[in-house]
Amino acid sequence: MTKANFYIIMMVLGTVLPWLFFAPYFAQTGFDIGQYFQSLFMANGLAAGFSIDVLLCIALFWVWSFWDAREQGIRSWWLVLPACSFVGLSLGLPLYLYLRETQLNKAR
Repeated sequence: MTKANFYIIMMVLGTVLPWLFFAPYFAQTGFDIGQYFQSLFMANGLAAGFSIDVLLCIALFWVWSFWDAREQGIRSWWLVLPACSFVGLSLGLPLYLYLRETQLNKAR
């Protein structure tokens, strides 16, 4: 299995598995962003701690991947922004690694 194929598999899993939980939530509450953030941070301390940890990791990933994309010449870096925003780091990270791997393969 190539790295690119592995990243594709992880993108699929990283999209499907979170949405198994997101879909019922949004079906029940609708797309109320205020309710969404309240659920992330106000449910309990564990949920708030986990949520802030993931959000900080996403912010760090965006900055690092932006810098790395400029160094590597990855023009479609911007795709990680909606990937992380609408699914999460579980999609954004393997997507960026896939883009990076394909760019490195072109350079070889």
